[in-house]
Amino acid sequence: MQTKQYPFYFKSTVILFGVILLVYAMAVLRGILVPFAFALIIAILLNPLVNKFQKKGVGKVFAIIFSMLIALLVFGGIMYFISSQVVGFSESFPVLKDKLYELLNQLQAWVHSKFGISIAKQVGLINEALNSSKGLVGQTLGTALTTLLLVFILPVYIFLLLFYKTLILNFLYETFAEKNSAQVADVLQQTKSAIQSYMIGLLIEALIVAALNSTALLILGVKYAILLGLIGALLNMLPYIGGLIAIALPVLMATVTKDGFSTQLGIIIAYIIIQFIDNNFLIPKIVSSKVQINALVSILIVLLGGALWGVAGMFLSIPFVAILKIICDRVDGMKPLGKLLGDEIPTKHKGLVWGRRKAKASLSETIINDTK
Repeated sequence: MQTKQYPFYFKSTVILFGVILLVYAMAVLRGILVPFAFALIIAILLNPLVNKFQKKGVGKVFAIIFSMLIALLVFGGIMYFISSQVVGFSESFPVLKDKLYELLNQLQAWVHSKFGISIAKQVGLINEALNSSKGLVGQTLGTALTTLLLVFILPVYIFLLLFYKTLILNFLYETFAEKNSAQVADVLQQTKSAIQSYMIGLLIEALIVAALNSTALLILGVKYAILLGLIGALLNMLPYIGGLIAIALPVLMATVTKDGFSTQLGIIIAYIIIQFIDNNFLIPKIVSSKVQINALVSILIVLLGGALWGVAGMFLSIPFVAILKIICDRVDGMKPLGKLLGDEIPTKHKGLVWGRRKAKASLSETIINDTK
């Protein structure tokens, strides 16, 4: 029987309509999907620990519960440490606010003397900019509040994802033809290992960057160095955009609390050096080498994630694009998309050698391979 061939414009229209419908559904259901997305990533990270408990004879339910309790203790310890730093910051917030107002008044006077723009007009321009950003701020706050309201669902999602792991995997196997079952099993196994190593690598990298940031700020004598170092490490997970904000925060703190500009210059130099170390040594050696995303895609996907799901979307966008790249690299028909998402730049045109030589296994990949 001859298969009917549809014209290109018809296929492209159907695909475009499907993408628009998918994005609309993700935007409408973000209050449910954001916690589920975080739960999926956490479940993938906890899976090796659950397997270890089960190999030692612990029942499946108790293995999942013990793994979740360990994760909760680690998360609780980190949150306790951050909250203790925030308490110290909040105690001196009134003084910092008065100093910031003083600096703003000096800046307004300088702008008035240099450019002839009156203080009243400056205030009007600032208010106009704030009013234009209210929609974005409201959307971000709405997403954050919805996520907080549903945060108690996270443990339920995580438990059920780990408990029904075999059921979900069997569904994926049965979705495809039986002759492709071996290929599907290989894709799933490699994807799981690559995702785990990528996420563990990100966590290790964040800890090292937090230590480097905090050490640099302590040496420079910046107040709340540890808190700002931790925030900088978290923001560093957002490519390029997060790095700029991470530098701006300690520079602002130094401007408010110190005289002159030597400290601010020291912060910028220190953070540039840390970024160089991170990009050229930490990421290649620690984070999974199989899921590196190129700069263009990283910036675009972070902005799209922020527009779709707010701050949570910015943090989730990179891991999920990394998952998409892993799948594309292992499915024949999607390999061109995987190459487009990746950071391996071809040295010659199609038909000749692509990109770099095979990279050595990263630290995170070694950790995951040792748990098998």
